[in-house]
Amino acid sequence: MSAPAAAPALDLGAIRAHVDTILTAFLDAKARTAAEQRLPEDIPAALRGFLLAGGKRLRPVLCVVGWHAAGGQGTDASVTRTAAALEMFHAFALIHDDIMDRSASRRGQPTVHRALAGHYQHAGEDRAWLGVSAAILAGDMALAWSDELLHTAGHSYGRLAELHKVLDAMREEVIYGQHLDLTAGLTSVCDADTALKVIRYKTATYTFQRPLHAGAVLAGAGDTLLEGLSRFALPLGEAFQLRDDLLGVYGNPHQTGKPATDDLREGKHTLLLALARQRGTPAQRDILHQLVGNPHLNQDEAARIRDVLDATGARTTVEDIISARCRQALTALTHLPCPQPALDALRHIAELATERTS
Repeated sequence: MSAPAAAPALDLGAIRAHVDTILTAFLDAKARTAAEQRLPEDIPAALRGFLLAGGKRLRPVLCVVGWHAAGGQGTDASVTRTAAALEMFHAFALIHDDIMDRSASRRGQPTVHRALAGHYQHAGEDRAWLGVSAAILAGDMALAWSDELLHTAGHSYGRLAELHKVLDAMREEVIYGQHLDLTAGLTSVCDADTALKVIRYKTATYTFQRPLHAGAVLAGAGDTLLEGLSRFALPLGEAFQLRDDLLGVYGNPHQTGKPATDDLREGKHTLLLALARQRGTPAQRDILHQLVGNPHLNQDEAARIRDVLDATGARTTVEDIISARCRQALTALTHLPCPQPALDALRHIAELATERTS
């Protein structure tokens, strides 16, 4: 008697493409409705341009992989539409985040508030304010439309109720995480614990844990599997954000899509900078105090900051933490009772998340 055929590998690229197809069709329909009703078309146009300009589609991919991890098979249209809803919610979060961070670019293009400001040249000195205001509304619309995608996915009442428990937690966590990030600069600039707390709430739960849980509950996952997925997701989410923090200072702008000075100009409260401030000599701390958070920081000054990060061992320590968190996540996979294709996909995602250059 021949052995049963192995389950096919999960095609992560196909998941991303399917999500993009759903988002494109949805936004095209919204643009047509706006035109027919003579409503402003710049909101659906701005969202379409932003969503289709790039992005890793990490949250929707993890949602679909979570569904497979809990026993889901094949391609399920309701699950993929839910995954698209997560990406639409992410657009809301990023658009508002860019406003708060005063960011000029994302994914190699102007941020939504900058792009919209460019449409209002006739407003003169008010065009920047109009751009920000319109971008806030575009983000609000993305939030509303993420709910519309979710509620038109065709889930049963029971499954939708379980899904909402996950998504309600996700939304609270990321908003609290954003608030912690905003106010982190008001605490001690050497506070590594605050930097890690921001990572936990703004990235680890939001980007990894909850998307996996969302897909898993749609396949009927119980608490044991959800806890196992959390043991994988949380350390990996921390490693992902720490890699992002390194790329924000050392990354190639042509690959990351934003200048390598943005985080330093903003004075972003990262573990990388907290460690350097803890370990630095008075002279090194003085360099960080004078230059980090300077909105007019130039390339030479950014290089001086990087020299301090290297000399204090902060960069090396963060790399070591990334490696340790990745090992922790991969170890958790060995105890996860999931189909092999889902495990292989999660292992691949872990490698991409921690070894990436953009």
